[in-house]
Amino acid sequence: MPIPSARFPVFSACRRSIFRTVAAAMAGWGMLFGLAGCGQVGYYAQSINGHFTVLHEAQPVSDLLADSSIAPQLRTRLIEAEQIRSYAVSALSEPDNGSYRSYADLKRPFVVYNVFAAPTLSLKLRESCLLVVGCVEYRGYYSRESAEAYADELHREGWETFVAGIPAYSTLGYFDDPLLNTFIYLPRAEVARMIFHELAHQILFVRGDTAFNESFAVTVETVGVRRWLTAHPDAAMEYERYDAHRRRFRQLVDGYRKRLETLYDSSQTDAQKMVSKDALFASMRADYERLKTSWGGYKGFDLWFASHLNNAKIGSFATYNQWVPAFMALLAEEHDDLPAFYAAVKTLSKRPEAERIATLTALDGTPEAVAARDLLDAPMQARR
Repeated sequence: MPIPSARFPVFSACRRSIFRTVAAAMAGWGMLFGLAGCGQVGYYAQSINGHFTVLHEAQPVSDLLADSSIAPQLRTRLIEAEQIRSYAVSALSEPDNGSYRSYADLKRPFVVYNVFAAPTLSLKLRESCLLVVGCVEYRGYYSRESAEAYADELHREGWETFVAGIPAYSTLGYFDDPLLNTFIYLPRAEVARMIFHELAHQILFVRGDTAFNESFAVTVETVGVRRWLTAHPDAAMEYERYDAHRRRFRQLVDGYRKRLETLYDSSQTDAQKMVSKDALFASMRADYERLKTSWGGYKGFDLWFASHLNNAKIGSFATYNQWVPAFMALLAEEHDDLPAFYAAVKTLSKRPEAERIATLTALDGTPEAVAARDLLDAPMQARR
């Protein structure tokens, strides 16, 4: 998931050059701060500080691999990640640059924390309009405390909120993004998924259209992992177990998302909708408990259900998947040729938002999109 809240270098071979670049960038931000309110100044300041932290910790993978004292597990993971990075270029035509050629141990479980907010009777997420990226459906913070403080502020204003830990983000190709401890130890195919996803944001980013950007990146990651597993069948069994749980979780949440949308669009009074909403969330928890009985003790989504279920949490889920079937249909039109697909999406991205939505809506109703939905819900081995 990208949080391009500010574009600063994460790593470069020459640190002196880095600090000159960052200092110049900070001067530019300082002039912009003069046009912003105090709250915005504080927000951008924490973004700058967060990038400096990552900058300080990042080291070239080549240097780490030359160090005989690094932990064997980290060495193995860095080698695998570099192989995945090369595959992204050679097989998926993703950008060949310095991203994911360095590594930073941030000594925390997530690199950033996203705050999502939604009204009491709607899944429409609150937008934050920021410099550079335009309006997005979340706001990212480098500390959980800051994210929770902002969420509490929104909650006092009447919004339902959700704070999500994010393991990776993209600076959209302006600077080199590092490998991070927040995802490097996940299953190999999951590391591949994240790298493919974040590099996709370097191919294309539409200012102010979160659903378009994320759906495009999810499409690339899905195709990329499917092809990568064909070339690395030894990783398929491990990933299938990991992915199967996520797939069933996605189906559960998406089913309830649709039911909530129907409820909020109904003619019931607000009071009736609140009662029905609470009943749906209770039913969703019960369905999750039943689902877990088939998982042999796997509890990977317990934390998600442990905190309060609300519209922000459900709405954030939809952001990443809304147009994936439509993009998969467009890829099929391009005969599964990724460079041709990228070109077609770039052409689409230049159209006004209403035209983009109309085109994607039309694609979403095609047989190719229906097949894509079935494929996304199928076990990974069936997708290859």
